[in-house]
Amino acid sequence: MSSSNTKHILLLGAGAVARPCAEYITRRPENVLTVACRTLKSAEALANGLRNTTATVLDAGSEDPEKRAALEKAIAEHDLVISLIPYSYHPNVIKAAIKGQTNVVTTSYISPAIRELEDEIKKAGIVVMNEIGLDPGVDHLYAVKVVDEVQAKGGKVKEFYSFCGGLPAPECAGNPLGYKFSWFPRGNLLVHLNSATYLAGGKEVHIPGKDLMNSAKPYPIVDGLSFVAFPNRSSLPFRDIYQIPEAETVVRGSVRYAGFPEFVNALVAIGMLNPTPQPWLKDGLTWAEITEHTLELRKHLKSKHMAPLLGEKTYHTTRRTLIARVKALCQFPSEEGSTRVISGLKWIGIFSSDKAQIRYGNLLDTLCARLEPLMKFNKGERDFVILQHKFVVKWADGNTNTITSTLEAYGEPNGHSAMARYVGVPCGIAVQFVLDGFFKAPGIYAPHTKEICDPLRAQVEAEGMGLVEKVL
Repeated sequence: MSSSNTKHILLLGAGAVARPCAEYITRRPENVLTVACRTLKSAEALANGLRNTTATVLDAGSEDPEKRAALEKAIAEHDLVISLIPYSYHPNVIKAAIKGQTNVVTTSYISPAIRELEDEIKKAGIVVMNEIGLDPGVDHLYAVKVVDEVQAKGGKVKEFYSFCGGLPAPECAGNPLGYKFSWFPRGNLLVHLNSATYLAGGKEVHIPGKDLMNSAKPYPIVDGLSFVAFPNRSSLPFRDIYQIPEAETVVRGSVRYAGFPEFVNALVAIGMLNPTPQPWLKDGLTWAEITEHTLELRKHLKSKHMAPLLGEKTYHTTRRTLIARVKALCQFPSEEGSTRVISGLKWIGIFSSDKAQIRYGNLLDTLCARLEPLMKFNKGERDFVILQHKFVVKWADGNTNTITSTLEAYGEPNGHSAMARYVGVPCGIAVQFVLDGFFKAPGIYAPHTKEICDPLRAQVEAEGMGLVEKVL
């Protein structure tokens, strides 16, 4: 296809959220899409059935000069590049886009590495649009909306809470962790180890990563479902981003089903979330042997002047010893909690005689290899996305009330997940905005202002994907 109206778009990444994005873009007959991935098979699978779409191989994370040159050439041949690859590779993509004078759209936060490229982006005359998925993305659209409406009526947002979670639907959450992976498992697990900072009552509160799961508290959103919420990274910038300097409390975070944080704490205590390569972690080890090593069990038993039990004939004796050591490390607050978490760890299989699939020589990735088949969405299952903003508002007359803006979205069994749709479609909408010349000046953009959020939100709502507001 070629005409003066034809737009050539390059999509980097073939993950779960890419297909809804590609489907939205290819609705327009003038859009010609190239899907690129490190493996041609993955790119072809994503491109299959989409009009004006072809597949190719590119590696945006490679330092190989030939692969880097191929990336730069491909980006230069397109009007816009969508980067749906890990955020750490976005600077590579943007640097290539600067050379090729190609616009960029990402769903990730504007990182310091991206911000450092701002002058070059402007000199190249390109638009780099970011933060337009679900979280960040749709969350911005509705936070900005409510804040603008409150302030237009003379009100002040004194407290702001925002929590989001991608979960299995309740009927699909039957495993002991109440959780399944709808995106990259490694990144998913590491989220639970991030330190967090937020504002509470006008004071900054900092939580070290090792204590993050202990900070999780019950947080009711949907009747009949038990959630816990915990802060995520730093919430402090959002007082400025949403222009609510009067807010004394600003918290953004994540939601999980109740009981999940205790499992993460146990995995941390055991040492299973360690991403550092371990020289002893070799093919042929069983999970019981790995767990024995991470618990330093032989050293522990020796220090207690006990005969080592791990060389004995019966596997069950070994498992009892491992479990006793886990209980001692985790210091469960109740017998009920202990029983539930230990049952979950048994289900994962870390006390078993199964051979482990060693991945990248570290415990975190080896655990991911174990969890991926156990915690995947099976055929006919669906996911559940929950997002809620809560604004405590003080009006000019002194009255106070609470406004909520809530999303409850379910995936389609054997179709798109809710997570894929709510990340991919807003991204596709932003792509079309860039192609249609919505942004009049080059630079770095994100949906932080009414001028950007209002038209984007209108298109999101046209897709039936809006949030529901209530005054409590």
